[in-house]
Amino acid sequence: MATTTSPNAASAAAPPVPHAIATSTLATRTLGNSDLHLTAIGFGAWAIGGGDWEFSWGAQDDGDSVGAIRRALELGINWIDTAPIYGLGHSEEIVAKALKGVARKPYIFTKCGMRWREDRSIYRSLTKASVREEVENSLRRLDVDVIDLCQVHWPSPESEIEQGWEALVQLKAEGKVRHIGLSNFNVDQIKRAQAIAPVTSLQPPYSLLNRTIEAAILPYCEQNNIGVINYSPMASGLLTGKMTAERIQELPADDWRKRTQQFREPKLSRNLKLVEVLREIGDAHGVEPGVVAIAWTLQQPAVTAAIVGARRPEQIEGTFKAAEFRLSKDEADGIGGFLQANP
Repeated sequence: MATTTSPNAASAAAPPVPHAIATSTLATRTLGNSDLHLTAIGFGAWAIGGGDWEFSWGAQDDGDSVGAIRRALELGINWIDTAPIYGLGHSEEIVAKALKGVARKPYIFTKCGMRWREDRSIYRSLTKASVREEVENSLRRLDVDVIDLCQVHWPSPESEIEQGWEALVQLKAEGKVRHIGLSNFNVDQIKRAQAIAPVTSLQPPYSLLNRTIEAAILPYCEQNNIGVINYSPMASGLLTGKMTAERIQELPADDWRKRTQQFREPKLSRNLKLVEVLREIGDAHGVEPGVVAIAWTLQQPAVTAAIVGARRPEQIEGTFKAAEFRLSKDEADGIGGFLQANP
């Protein structure tokens, strides 16, 4: 369950860490059973991996990426979520570049389990040797001595879940990672990991357009003190208020979103109508529709914090207000009414 603390209380409660953590004026929430105190939103580094890989968002300017990360830190965001697979190592390298010379570092979260070959094709492995090699590579690319949270990216191959988790448990014991978590796991798969060692966190997709975790996963995480950091709270940009049918048509060929149903008819028209509902609420408070979409996910008591991606400084400036904006009951009910009428 997410616990809210003041920044000063978080600093006092947390034991010493191997690097300075950015002091934020924002309230923080404790992540599961850890000593990590997170701002309600974190910086998502998927899109800054750049183009020319299977789950790319298209070409990306590295200067914009560095600027976006540094602006996020200036605004008080105190954690970054990345993964080796994002840009086939490039995202982690850009995170390191952005943090070079930064006096007070944010928490850094990364993952393991998705790998790539020389021809840039992707495969999945959770063998002990593979997980260890991935973590060592991430430490080098991120230019850190320890990773604050390392997560199994996908429960795949499913037959290797136990040995992948055991590898992370050992790496934690060695001091190479501080906390270990899961991503995209269902309840039964979480239980398999718990049988070996406690699970600090789960990273699932969760948004107004993807609510599958509400039935079983969120209640289980809340009951077991597993922190939830949800990804794609703005449905990969669809709920930002800046996406149109015309813009989707113009997305680059290597942008993975062009292949998804939510960005295509017949779902697209309904989704863009939902954006107008979010826009009406946001306009009353001077915030973007995307902020409303993020806030909707953060009203769930089981959700600790949300991952918010940005490719340019001005993007994070627009969505940053989600760190503190909260929906009223009437506003949440209005969104719920639209969803019920437009399933």
